[in-house]
Amino acid sequence: MIKRERPDVLHGMTRKIKTGCGNLYVTINEDESGNPIEVFCKLGKTGGCAASQLEAVGRLISMALRGGSSFEDLLQHLVGISCHTPTGFGVTKVTSCSDGVARCLETYIKSRTKETK
Repeated sequence: MIKRERPDVLHGMTRKIKTGCGNLYVTINEDESGNPIEVFCKLGKTGGCAASQLEAVGRLISMALRGGSSFEDLLQHLVGISCHTPTGFGVTKVTSCSDGVARCLETYIKSRTKETK
């Protein structure tokens, strides 16, 4: 397994998205080459089970990225996961916190695609 070490300084973006559990903040940091290397997930001001699960999701995504996985691979496993408190309608519907994380990853991929055009 390839494992990239975390540099001391990283740059990235944080996106806020509304979920049924509250505001979700997803930070995606890049290494010096502009490749995503870590993801942090924070659920508003709340603690508890949902917040701990999101921390775990962020840690697992970071580990997968450092091991060579792509966002596209990770999205296949996160998009569309649903829970008992979805929010929004139609294309803005967020079916769970995990789905919210996936939407943030999708936004990141789209923004990177626009930059390279």
